[in-house]
Amino acid sequence: MANKDRAILLAAQELFGRKGYAGTTMKMIADQAGVAFGLVSHYFGTKEELFLAAGFDMVDSVLAAVRPELAKAENGLAAVRAFVGSYLGFTLEHKATFPVLIRCSPFSDVETLVDRKRISAKFAEIFTAIEDALARGMADGSVRELPVKATALFIFSNILGAVRTYFLTPFHLPGLFEETVEYVLRSIARPQEA
Repeated sequence: MANKDRAILLAAQELFGRKGYAGTTMKMIADQAGVAFGLVSHYFGTKEELFLAAGFDMVDSVLAAVRPELAKAENGLAAVRAFVGSYLGFTLEHKATFPVLIRCSPFSDVETLVDRKRISAKFAEIFTAIEDALARGMADGSVRELPVKATALFIFSNILGAVRTYFLTPFHLPGLFEETVEYVLRSIARPQEA
């Protein structure tokens, strides 16, 4: 991606994350990126397309950070730990831009104007990574037998709750992310692995 494309995408991630879809204009994004207004439309088309590109790029970035940690995990339970911990750690490393995923999410009721089917399809990549870790854990005995799809949604819901609490509320609980990881692990581990 060219430098101007990237600057526009980063500005969009920050503004959409902070102000939401309705509260962000293409001009605001151009000004934040330091580019001519016409370049935003030239590179990304409509506001909706830019919103989706900003969210989808963040999903790709999260998965790029998480997948190497999954590959290093010794078993399925460790892979779930790696996923949850890496995902939560990524949010802290990218505080200015990560909130775009809170807005561009199948769990958001704020952004009703965008294509939710495309958003859901992109988020399926996240769920697949969790499902794979769970299936691995059930196969190696580190995770108890559970319905994989429902449990992946449960795990992501816990991650999402922690992230939304951190970014959107005044409740800054010490150790919130660490306890979220441990809670998820206690919920899925075989008793001897807990």
